[in-house]
Amino acid sequence: MHRRHFLLNTSLALTAGLLHRQFALAATTSANTDQRYKIAVCDWMILKRQKLGAFQLTKDIGADGVELDMGGLGNRETFDNKLVDPALRQQFLDKAKELNLEISSVAMSGFYAQSFAERPGVDKMVQDCIDTMTQLNVKVAFLPLGIQGDLVQHPDLRPVIVQRLQAVARQAEKANVIIGIETSLDAAGEVKLLDDIGSPAIQSYFNFANALEAGRDLQKELRILGKNRICQIHCTDKDGVWLQDNPRIHLPKVKHTLDKMGWSGWLVIERSRNAQDPRNVKWNFSANTKYLKSVFQQA
Repeated sequence: MHRRHFLLNTSLALTAGLLHRQFALAATTSANTDQRYKIAVCDWMILKRQKLGAFQLTKDIGADGVELDMGGLGNRETFDNKLVDPALRQQFLDKAKELNLEISSVAMSGFYAQSFAERPGVDKMVQDCIDTMTQLNVKVAFLPLGIQGDLVQHPDLRPVIVQRLQAVARQAEKANVIIGIETSLDAAGEVKLLDDIGSPAIQSYFNFANALEAGRDLQKELRILGKNRICQIHCTDKDGVWLQDNPRIHLPKVKHTLDKMGWSGWLVIERSRNAQDPRNVKWNFSANTKYLKSVFQQA
């Protein structure tokens, strides 16, 4: 009996390890292996949500790729996703190839203002995102739990959020993709949440701004989460100053921490715009991209 239990536990551990490696590989297969860290921008933050011009602007900014949004949500049954059109989708893929850019991820930013815990039809919305990912050959999606899903402010929502994310995990596992969630929890709390969900298909889409705003030690938070729980990073802070001028974030130290962790992947710029001219897209995102590349893509 004891031997059977030992063999079962060993088998489960090996299976879990293989799954983690499988999903980690899925997250990086579309990335150019020349660079350990790749830099992307969010199409909705450069004011080009689901617009073909996002690619040329991304190229002009100097980034390696772009995170495409699924479109607005509002009171619709699902996202206002123009990429369901095969002809338009092919134009996006062709333009990315022409400009030697990559699609780092697909975002469900509509959930910033919607309740993932209480909104009906979440399974369809997520499946639509997964279908778009598959059609674009993208392996990571961004899912923010948002204001209404803030587990610090609304801990009572935790059971239903775990339940819904377990269902999302099953959808993602079938498609061999990863859904990266952004929460308001500290790293230890997020580790517990991911453990409760129990699937390598649900990982942390870490946002520096959340830790910084809460006064947490950014390096410590990254180490607690660890290499295998972070699928991508929004390498950003709230708006005000560029990353290079931000006194509360030291990106060379961040790189050192990520290097020691053995992490690699996409650093996606969302905000950190200069407050003097926040809508000057090219000025703001070019400056942040240039600085990130000087830190993370040194020769």
